[in-house]
Formats: sequence, C-alpha cells, structure tokens
Amino acid sequence: MGDENKDERIVTLDKLDKTILELINDDARNSYRQISRELNISVGTVHNRVHRMMETGLIKKFAPIIDSKQLGYNLTAIIGVRVNGGHLKDSFNKTLEGNVFAIYEVTGEYDVFLLAKFKDTDELDKFVKKLLKEADVERTYTQTVLNVVKEELNSFTIF
Repeated sequence: MGDENKDERIVTLDKLDKTILELINDDARNSYRQISRELNISVGTVHNRVHRMMETGLIKKFAPIIDSKQLGYNLTAIIGVRVNGGHLKDSFNKTLEGNVFAIYEVTGEYDVFLLAKFKDTDELDKFVKKLLKEADVERTYTQTVLNVVKEELNSFTIF
C-alpha cells in the first residue's frame, strides 16, 4: 500500500479542462452535449478532453455519492493504528473491508489512520476488537466525529 502513485506524472489543465471538470463535479450525469452547449464548444472537444483526462488517470471513474446516513451509518470514526513494521500488510484487507472508506499511512505516533462509518457504537466496538486481533496491530486510538464540518469525498477542488 502506498507506492502505487510514484510513477504518475503531473497533468496540466487549461481553463477549459477545469471548467469541464467543474461541470462534471457538479453533476456527473451531464452529457457531453449539455456541457458543449453550456461552454459553446463542440461535443467532440468535450469528448476528447474528458477522454484525455481519463487516459491520464486524472479522472479515475464516475461514481455516485452515497448518503451513508440514509443507509443507517450515522457514526463516523477516525481510527489510529500502530502496526508492527510501520506498514499495513495485505492480510489486513479483509478486516478493513466494508466500513472503512479511507486509509492513510502517516508519520507520527500511529502508522495508519482509518476513516470508517458505522451504524452504532456496538458495530464500531466489534470492528476495533476485530482489528486488535490482527497479529501486527500493536494498538489503536479511536475518535468519533461529533459534527461533519466538510466532507466532499467526490472532488478535490483545484479551481
């Protein structure tokens, strides 16, 4: 985990690319025709620009943004994990499936931070206990989120 982005090159965007990305970020269901009309450019230009951004890996995929609360996941937790050797092993993948939506290897007292959503504290408790059973996990540190001030997992605004 962690080294897969080392060989990626920096993608340069012009104003038109950024505007197309803004429109897609606002609603990924916008058709190329809708975008072309709004920007007064050809459909082919929109297609070529989006295709290039996908080919370079700038756009990884088009996916819905799920409101986890509507599925009953009302608790967000930030879990620090201290791991023997400092890095997560592939064997952790099964443990981290489901509730975890972000994994960050970090510097400092803990080696990894997990962001996860749970239906309630019982589900969080079971998850942490399962995590602590992993052979390489030394300890965990869990914080629960009281209020979400900003959570925009769909976009990284660079404009």
